[in-house]
Amino acid sequence: MDAAEFDKFADEYYATHKDNIRASGEDPEFFAEYKVREVAADLSRAQVEPPRTVLDLGGGVGASTVHLRNAFPAARLILADVSRRSLEIAGGRGVPGLEIAHLDGETLPFRDGEIDLVFVACVFHHVDHDRHAGMLNEIRRVLAPEGRFYLFEHNPWNPLTRKAVWECPFDENAVLISGRTMLDRVRKAGFGAARVSYRVFFPRALRSLRRFEPLLGFAPIGAQYFIAAR
Repeated sequence: MDAAEFDKFADEYYATHKDNIRASGEDPEFFAEYKVREVAADLSRAQVEPPRTVLDLGGGVGASTVHLRNAFPAARLILADVSRRSLEIAGGRGVPGLEIAHLDGETLPFRDGEIDLVFVACVFHHVDHDRHAGMLNEIRRVLAPEGRFYLFEHNPWNPLTRKAVWECPFDENAVLISGRTMLDRVRKAGFGAARVSYRVFFPRALRSLRRFEPLLGFAPIGAQYFIAAR
């Protein structure tokens, strides 16, 4: 999907997404918030200093920005995307101190080592797979020496995920990628300590079981997965 297609869906993104995930019993805010919660928990377990600069790469209309701001209140927070209309909507959310950056789809407009944490939520399935290596190399370039990289994606091995993506208008040209394949690409790009964990095993009706999800992270049947790397 190119920038023009993202522009076309920007104004109806929330409503379309909400309708598309109705089987889960949750709304888009739940999925945006849980991702940031996972990142914050992972950093806490690693006992690292909070990031000074956070990049929400491909963050679209800014669904994650309020949660990133809540998790990292003192950080410089940047949202970058190829869609100008999405960035306009994100800028209107009123997230304190949010910086907006327009992407050209090739290079990231940041200095080498400028970013402490790169957060990418369900972006790579919209990117041609032969461009993944270049995108990962750019992410690695802008990360600080001790920087952290978190990538969330849909799990193609989950049948409900495949159904949701198949029926979603703005996923029309999406090509899902498995956690193992994505992990291999992240490692080949030179990232260290890369690992994959699966999440979103239970719908809202079984939300009391979600506290066990970290224990199931090895099982490739969750609706989504995330890769953590340095």
